[in-house]
Amino acid sequence: MIYTLTLNPSIDYFVTVDALNLGETNRMEHESKAPGGKGINVSRVLTSLGIQNKALGFLGGLTGQYIQDELKKENVDTDFVHVDGDTRINIKLRGEQETEINGNGPVISDEAISALTGQLDVLKEGDILVLAGSIPPSMPSDFYEQIIKQLVNNGVKIVVDTTKEKLLNILKYKPFLIKPNHHELGELFDVSIETKEDAIPYGKKLVEMGAQNVIVSMGGKGTLYFTEQDAQFAQFAPVPPGSLVNSVGAGDSVVAGFIASFEQSGDELKSFKFGAAAGSATAYSSGFCTKETIDKLLNEIETTPISGGEYQ
Repeated sequence: MIYTLTLNPSIDYFVTVDALNLGETNRMEHESKAPGGKGINVSRVLTSLGIQNKALGFLGGLTGQYIQDELKKENVDTDFVHVDGDTRINIKLRGEQETEINGNGPVISDEAISALTGQLDVLKEGDILVLAGSIPPSMPSDFYEQIIKQLVNNGVKIVVDTTKEKLLNILKYKPFLIKPNHHELGELFDVSIETKEDAIPYGKKLVEMGAQNVIVSMGGKGTLYFTEQDAQFAQFAPVPPGSLVNSVGAGDSVVAGFIASFEQSGDELKSFKFGAAAGSATAYSSGFCTKETIDKLLNEIETTPISGGEYQ
């Protein structure tokens, strides 16, 4: 069974304006809203691909109920812990530039945390747990590490998509998959990463530090894959032809695509290619990728092994 955990979900409120004039009244050209949160995004894609999974996390208030109702419409299986306070709203403002205004989220009580950790006790060998996104300010900053310690001896495959020290601190537990983008990879090692050649030594370093599989998404420059099974080379997947429509959720689609393919095939390299296609399929769509849009791109992607410089 696959479980996703979203500790700080949101309603993502998308607002498009022709131009934003600060200090003046602005009119919306378009607006929409959707359940948000990296783990929730992974669950939505997995469900659309016909892969059984369950979304866990915290929801509260009318905003939390909206997310619950929308996920039910998509047949996403959920078991959220309900908390006092409202689930946050994140504003995605699209004009001449894209601007985000993210809420902090509700305070998570000790009782709610205990309820969640109790849910995780049922996970067993062969299950996959996706830890994705930010940790609410009211929770311990090392909560992901606490969860992994709880499950490390249960044979659960851990997938982590988070940033900075929260990611570095879990590498010693040998997570099954991590997925930084190239900006996040640079932040981990305090370097600037602009090309795949820049990224290769640092992706290899993450494998050396404990990650079993590493995917580095580089937006329009392609996707890299590193594995402990072949530490000498990285696999590179170029971006297939297409027009960017929406970048929101593309990285989460890479994670979901990898997991979906691995669940069915057990083949990591095949799963990387499927994940890369899923990320592009979402980027080229107004919503998330589907099996049909992924299949259309799979034949356009040829993965190639490449080597790079050494970690400095």
